[in-house]
Amino acid sequence: MRCSAIVVTYNSGEAIGPCLEALTREDCEIVVVDNASADDSVRRVEEFVAWHPVRLIANQQNLGFGAAVNQGAREAAGDVLLILNPDAIAEPGAVAAILNCMQTTQAAGVGGALLESDGQPARGFAFRRLPTLWALVFEATLVNQLWPGNPVNRRYRCLDADYSQQQEVEQPAGACLAITHTMWDKLGGFDEQFFPVWFEDVDLCKRLRDAAGRIFYCPGARFRHAGAHSVGQLSFRDRQLFWYANMMRYARKHFSKVQVLILRLAIVKGMLLRSIAALLGSRQAPLKDSLAAYWPVIRSVL
Repeated sequence: MRCSAIVVTYNSGEAIGPCLEALTREDCEIVVVDNASADDSVRRVEEFVAWHPVRLIANQQNLGFGAAVNQGAREAAGDVLLILNPDAIAEPGAVAAILNCMQTTQAAGVGGALLESDGQPARGFAFRRLPTLWALVFEATLVNQLWPGNPVNRRYRCLDADYSQQQEVEQPAGACLAITHTMWDKLGGFDEQFFPVWFEDVDLCKRLRDAAGRIFYCPGARFRHAGAHSVGQLSFRDRQLFWYANMMRYARKHFSKVQVLILRLAIVKGMLLRSIAALLGSRQAPLKDSLAAYWPVIRSVL
């Protein structure tokens, strides 16, 4: 099996070098898609291309993460597509471990072990279950923030899982997600309506499992991951709008109409609670920024 790594950059100049250096040692094709970065991301990749076989696609506008990955997949020749964030650095043998896991389990998808700064797997992030209505309701209404150990959240985020063991999972993080090229083509890749980011990977895993595909977590495929590289560049207002807009888009695709209504009401309630907390002096964001973010979300879901 041959692997093609697809890396989407957006103002990733500081991160992309180590990511590409690590991938060149992993014997895989590398395709970089830049989403109209304003920094030196393209220049750094071009410098890398001069010495290494890396394909660069430089977009003139930000098409969103899903659309950029779809672009890269159309140019990739590998049997397996590895979607990798630019701040995820493969440890030696990581790609080989993914391919071995796919071969031995006959999985259609594989997620790697995303490691935090202390070298431990990112518990609650490396893989999760697909979101249920109540998992999203608890997220929207501040229950998970106030009571992170609640049973719904523990199940959704797989907080009790043994991250040292290979196991079948429902939704690996899109920061490091491998899928067979055959299954990718069958599913039509990412749904580009999830713009610019969030829930496109959840939707893909949901459709993959609906197509009778299996997904495994491979602890031997280790990637050091800084986290929040691209989304950290968004304003507080945009993070709120994009997160909840794509949450609702996912719900409309996969939940019943009654469930969508319940989630919509939960989001409104959550935004009102956040507004009250901001007025009472919450430190999550300045009052002006908070209210400027929460009220557009309420309007968008009503």
